[in-house]
Amino acid sequence: MHALNGIDVLYAILFYAAALILVAGIAVKIKQYAQTPAPLKIPTTPAPVTQTGVIWRLITEVVFFNSLWKSTKWTWIFGWLFHLSLLLAFFRHLRYVLTPDSWLGFLWPLVDNWLVQFAGQYGGFGMLIGLLGLFGRRIFVDRVRYISSPSDYAMLLLLMAIAGTGMMMSFVSHTDIMQLKDFVLGLVYLQWQHLPEDGLLLTHLSLVILLMIIFPVSKLLHAPGIFFSPTRNQVDNPREKRHLAPWARKLETGN
Repeated sequence: MHALNGIDVLYAILFYAAALILVAGIAVKIKQYAQTPAPLKIPTTPAPVTQTGVIWRLITEVVFFNSLWKSTKWTWIFGWLFHLSLLLAFFRHLRYVLTPDSWLGFLWPLVDNWLVQFAGQYGGFGMLIGLLGLFGRRIFVDRVRYISSPSDYAMLLLLMAIAGTGMMMSFVSHTDIMQLKDFVLGLVYLQWQHLPEDGLLLTHLSLVILLMIIFPVSKLLHAPGIFFSPTRNQVDNPREKRHLAPWARKLETGN
């Protein structure tokens, strides 16, 4: 076993730092969302009148983008295509962090499946098509272009670059995936290994690290944020039950 070089150590440290920033940043934002008062009953109508209905509404929002479907079909098509393809790519990439004898080994038959690997590999095309559609929407739709900031375009370009470099490694310039898996598992088990000296792979990994770092301060936080949106998670019962935010309840009761 040869000694680790500077690139191996650098990327190992970067991945640990990025993971820490990602997890801590999301945890802080979720805590902030949970503690933000909702003094008004403002569910978007037609809204469910029971808690079970609210749960079903959130499920349809997360899985089918229900409100986006009702709003604009083209945005729904590109958005849903991107997220579905991203999910397929995620399952395909799980093979780099799992082994049959790991504590999550029960997932190995799902990951080490030709259908999942095939769908995940070609899911990159779906990601790019969806992202190009969303990028074009910000350019050609007047009302969307008016409210778009440079960070909106930059985020889409970053995601396209990640998908593009990943597809190039699959279809153009292959890397040593076994050595890459050893490197990733080494990070998981704190036994650092060599990283393939592949410029395209290093570019792909650098973009992923950048995404992990900026995720907690980006608009991508709509992923956990949707569960804390009062327009989605409130029961439509303002006449049947008085709504009081926790801070208002304390003022009223004096406790």
